[in-house]
Amino acid sequence: MPTPHAALPIRRLTLADLTVCADLAEERGWAREEHKWGLLLAAGTGYGIDAPDGTGLAAMCVTTSYGPALSTFGMMVVAGRFGRQGLGRRLLTHAMHEAGDIPFALYATAQGRPLYEQLGFTAVGDTHTVRGHFNPPDHDRPAPANGNTTVRPATADDLPGLVRLDNEVFGIDRTHLLARLPSFTDRLLITETGTTITGYAGIWPSTTCDVIAPLIAHDTDTAHTLIHALATRTDRPVRLDIDARHTDLLDRLKHSSVELVSTTSTMTRGIPDLPGDPTRRYAPLNLAMG
Repeated sequence: MPTPHAALPIRRLTLADLTVCADLAEERGWAREEHKWGLLLAAGTGYGIDAPDGTGLAAMCVTTSYGPALSTFGMMVVAGRFGRQGLGRRLLTHAMHEAGDIPFALYATAQGRPLYEQLGFTAVGDTHTVRGHFNPPDHDRPAPANGNTTVRPATADDLPGLVRLDNEVFGIDRTHLLARLPSFTDRLLITETGTTITGYAGIWPSTTCDVIAPLIAHDTDTAHTLIHALATRTDRPVRLDIDARHTDLLDRLKHSSVELVSTTSTMTRGIPDLPGDPTRRYAPLNLAMG
């Protein structure tokens, strides 16, 4: 007698599951993004339910822990033939049980938001995904905030400074992710005023575009400077996930032929809002919240 879907076991995913994760994502119309899955499964914890017919995964998700302050949840995908059978709810409740009392955060589509609200999540903001061939008008070329600000490639010696800045902006320790950025990104740039790092951004390849994330900067001009330095070095479309509060940057991107393609709700459980400084947090590296 077949095992009821509600009783199918949940197991930890490993790097050996990278291909089946990409297969399931592709089946549901997501990009395969094996490059991204490699980072997620190395830096986070993946949970999966094997399809009872032996063909890949029936459902999957990823959590990323940042110590006792926060865990993020995302990349939840359920195979079409197993939809509306409670597998997504099982994965999320399992992940929350494993995390204990640690607060959670995630990005929710309009379709997923009712489930998350039922499980105690509250919307605290929006994130806009923008995409296109970056082509800024002549009058909006980058201008550093002052003559002492420079943009340069990050080096191994910059890691302590990046960690300090990132801790200020995100309010959590993300060293385990930042240490992987040099090998994960195609380019990793920093802005520097004197000897102080004031921002950083990376660009990495997805299936159909290049993604600029993370993006941290002390103001909109610095954020735009980093985007310009990265986006003008690729012939592919670029994609960014920008906090909706950064209206000035979003408007400048709109006039650079980068268009809004979707909006998700930022949701938290156990805390009233994301920690850190949202004024400097433009595009996060919380990939597991995708």
